[in-house]
Amino acid sequence: MLTIAEILSQELGQKQEYVENVIQLMDEGNTIPFIARYRKEMHGSMDDTTLRNLETRLTYLRNLQNRRDEVKKSIENQGKLTEELSAAIDNASTMTEVEDLYRPYKQKRRTRGSVAREKGLEPLAEAIFAQDGQDPAILAAEYVNTEKGVNSIEEALAGASDIIAEDLSDDAAIRKSLRELMGRKAVLTCKADNADEDSVYRLYYDFCMPLSRLLDHQILAINRGEKEGILKPVITLPGNEGAALVCRAALKPTTHVSAFVRAAAEDAYARLILPSLQRELRSEFIDRANQGAIRNFALNLKPLLMQPPVKGFVTMGLDPGYRNGCKVAVVDPTGKVLDTSVVYPTFSDKKKQEAIAVLSGLMRRHRVQHIAIGNGTASRETEAMTVELLRSFPEASYMIVSEAGASVYSASPLAAEEFPNYDVNLRSAVSIARRLQDPLAELVKIDPKAIGVGQYQHDCPQKELDSALGAVVEDCVNAVGVDVNTASRSLLQQVSGLNATTAKNIVAYREENGPFTSRSQLKKVPKLGPKAFEQSAGFLRVPESKEVLDNTGVHPESYAAAKSVLALFGLKKGDDLTDLPKKLAVYGLSKAAAECAVGEPTLQDIVKELSKPGRDPRDELPPPILRKDVLEMKDLKPGMELTGTVRNVIDFGVFVDIGVHQDGLVHISQVANRRLKHPSEAVKVGDVVNVVVLDVDEKRHRISLSMKQAKQQ
Repeated sequence: MLTIAEILSQELGQKQEYVENVIQLMDEGNTIPFIARYRKEMHGSMDDTTLRNLETRLTYLRNLQNRRDEVKKSIENQGKLTEELSAAIDNASTMTEVEDLYRPYKQKRRTRGSVAREKGLEPLAEAIFAQDGQDPAILAAEYVNTEKGVNSIEEALAGASDIIAEDLSDDAAIRKSLRELMGRKAVLTCKADNADEDSVYRLYYDFCMPLSRLLDHQILAINRGEKEGILKPVITLPGNEGAALVCRAALKPTTHVSAFVRAAAEDAYARLILPSLQRELRSEFIDRANQGAIRNFALNLKPLLMQPPVKGFVTMGLDPGYRNGCKVAVVDPTGKVLDTSVVYPTFSDKKKQEAIAVLSGLMRRHRVQHIAIGNGTASRETEAMTVELLRSFPEASYMIVSEAGASVYSASPLAAEEFPNYDVNLRSAVSIARRLQDPLAELVKIDPKAIGVGQYQHDCPQKELDSALGAVVEDCVNAVGVDVNTASRSLLQQVSGLNATTAKNIVAYREENGPFTSRSQLKKVPKLGPKAFEQSAGFLRVPESKEVLDNTGVHPESYAAAKSVLALFGLKKGDDLTDLPKKLAVYGLSKAAAECAVGEPTLQDIVKELSKPGRDPRDELPPPILRKDVLEMKDLKPGMELTGTVRNVIDFGVFVDIGVHQDGLVHISQVANRRLKHPSEAVKVGDVVNVVVLDVDEKRHRISLSMKQAKQQ
């Protein structure tokens, strides 16, 4: 039997030595970001995604091994564990296979088969199942016993049939073969409870699809429709292949085929095995779809969090609204609130002009350069007003930002603590402004599920969804790094090695003692011990430190190596180091690594950080689109070519913001000039893309777009 490390090595295509090292590092309490960034020599530079996949599979395989041991112990306690059965359990590669093998020995509730066994009919069932040509009725006559509740030959035969059917149902080989057959040939049919009633599920009112071709979003839609009492789905296996498979396994190849055993086998299939596998397959497909939805959400969340920040500008945030007006907040380049207001541009033309006057005053007073507009209710009217406003401020521009989760944050205890003197609605405007300035720093304050870049996320297992999205947030925060002197508590607690308590203590320490002046000073923070310092130090930046390395991604454990690198090339910290990567390439990576006593991957990272101290990896991405004019749906015409920003990537297509209140949909067939399994193969959230308008349905607020018909940059 292969070890867990050997299995993972084969599955992930990684050296066994590297896998064993990663398992050891994880068991020692090291975080994924720390392992990915600072232990590259030990794992061959696996990325964080590979490491998280390894972690997930490691947990599953360990749970599988524990379950194998539990099952073997239980069967052994019954005195029924054979060497052959023990080997089969050890070789089972999934939980399902283990449970199939355990099924005959598992304590069951009272069944027809168990009742028959209580009546002493098991020897009769065994004799009939032997299929040696004896007449079942003659054999059954010996088991008629009124004291045991067997009053006739018919009752004895019925009990024997129930025992045979149950034994066949518990046969692991039969279940495995039938499961594989259903996986290939079963179909899911779906009907509406009331076909005359219209709903969003009309597509599935008369639906039939082979399981092998069923898509994740279809499974999730049908599942939700069933929960709402609108749809009635069922998995079926056309023809009689299923019953025939069970009969072949049950009947012995004799000249006299036992009609009794055949009938028992058909009963086992129809009454016990098929309903069980229908439930099992349904559950497996829903689990698969849920995992796909979680994976898709995580895939979308990462580029959203890593959107390039629009740094260094005074920004105005507008949270649009009708009845309660448009909430306004002006923040300085660091996100500090300078001013707030509420205007009512949708009430009347007079009120709109008053709003423009108020906003013009704020623009002049604070020298606002960018305006961020939330994309919710009244966004279109607010955008039109903003365009009119900017005619007097040609140097300024605006951008529509997603306000998903802003209201959740505004009403949270965190927002109340951060802005105790501001109304809930004004907090939302501040959040919208900050989302333009630094999406990552602002979005970490919000439950990732509320950000809205997935599909059916509220139907997914919430614990698994939280875990997956939390991992994405953690990876993004640590990839960028955090300024320890300005970061919020929410941002700090996402740093490798830190938690809510240590993040709170860091904030309290700097408030009491002033800004940190070195990384080593973090060791003085209460409850931030040696292990937490080791895991977090490389991701925390201290711009105020006299030690230049404290404002880079170089870990303190590698400071000596960094100084050796500089000495090797006759440089010092204050020099211009932008050409350092070129000098290393000329000198030779292997030679330099040997002389500096450091691994090659670590040396490359050190040189990269030294050449661009304080670098932000997001700056290397295309900047967001800032606009000065507005489009409306009525302005759109088929054939128009526009530039837009990808807002969401789902199974069947891509939603693109083209500067209209309604995002347009690029169907998966229009994403690229090649067949795609998923749109994420070609595009991700935040990408700036060119699109061609295919169709505009103003009545249904739908815009159809094509990427493959447009010229991409």
